Amino acid sequence: MTREERVLNIIHGKEVDYLPSQITIADRSKDEQVAQALGLKSGAELDDYLDNHLCLSFTLCDTPLFYRNVDEKMRELEAKGYAKVDRKNKIVYDTWGTGVQIGEDGFFACYNPLQGNAERNKMAEPFLPDGFDREILKMPFSEAVRAYQPPDPMRPDNMDDIIRDLKANAHGEHLVVPGGYAGIFERAYCVMGMEEFFVESLTDPESVAVLLDKITDYKVALAKRKIAIGCKVGHHSDDVGCQTGPLISPSVFYDLILPRTKKLFDVYKHAGLPVIMHSCGNIMEFLPSLIEIGLDMLEPVQPCLGLEELMRRFGGKLTLWGGIDTQEILPHGTPAEVAAETRRVMRLLGKGGRYMVAPSQEVMADVPAANIAAMLSTIREERANYRAY
Repeated sequence: MTREERVLNIIHGKEVDYLPSQITIADRSKDEQVAQALGLKSGAELDDYLDNHLCLSFTLCDTPLFYRNVDEKMRELEAKGYAKVDRKNKIVYDTWGTGVQIGEDGFFACYNPLQGNAERNKMAEPFLPDGFDREILKMPFSEAVRAYQPPDPMRPDNMDDIIRDLKANAHGEHLVVPGGYAGIFERAYCVMGMEEFFVESLTDPESVAVLLDKITDYKVALAKRKIAIGCKVGHHSDDVGCQTGPLISPSVFYDLILPRTKKLFDVYKHAGLPVIMHSCGNIMEFLPSLIEIGLDMLEPVQPCLGLEELMRRFGGKLTLWGGIDTQEILPHGTPAEVAAETRRVMRLLGKGGRYMVAPSQEVMADVPAANIAAMLSTIREERANYRAY
């Protein structure tokens, strides 16, 4: 069974030989320490030991969000017209006109072209994408949003990296996931500002809807292209949860976000593809509606959802990806505690086999090498036992 087949099987509720896993380690400087703790000869063997099942791939338009700290990649994107870099102020501007901060561990949209901030607009103007209408910067939001134009989703080379990754994994070495990060809600607040999104959603929802429709149309066009080049899953990302519950009000979610998310999901579902959605936080309240419109797999599952309740309500209805706590146990527990928690989560979420073993987020730099090793070795020990859970 290939890795691709294994992941597709758990999404569809079919039998697998062992549970697939996906472990992203943000700080690879500890590879040698982790390898030593696992009894490997060197850090060069760690990737094989990880046995990751996915290849996350991005359009060139989205690449600046994720490779902002890799200057070589940014220069490549600058040459192709997908980014402009203000190296003095450490900001990468993408084709939407959004500026993201270089040097941050996480994604931070530090410039929003429809925010109406005159000082920031002045700093950003030289780096805005070619063809961007600078007059928009002087308009009130209700006018600016109607004049604003998203990037062209049909640019021929936008899919180049995804096509490359599909070719490299043509025999199922990994399942290529065409990243849908910076989704509909996320892209909207990147363009207009987080606070502005929340305020305008209540005071001028019609104008916010105009922007959301433009983003959705762009995403739909991309989804059709991803299907045409041979992607086998759809992927979407909108962080609509926080630690204790929804990040956005139910009215904003159900009136503004969900109908447009359904329009995007429908493209994949009509083509027979399963849909994976990323959302951090506790989105338990929204899960029934997301499943109803076609959600097949949730990533990342985080402990704040309440893992037992999540399985009680949605076990067998939804494939889960994540769950091993990166907030407390991994960074602050002992190796024995990490091993015990990894085993507990695998036995809980793995019941029925619809589970991708993974931490609840990237393994960040604050996690000791011994704890990473304890998690990885426990996954290898447990992953074929899911039928007994």
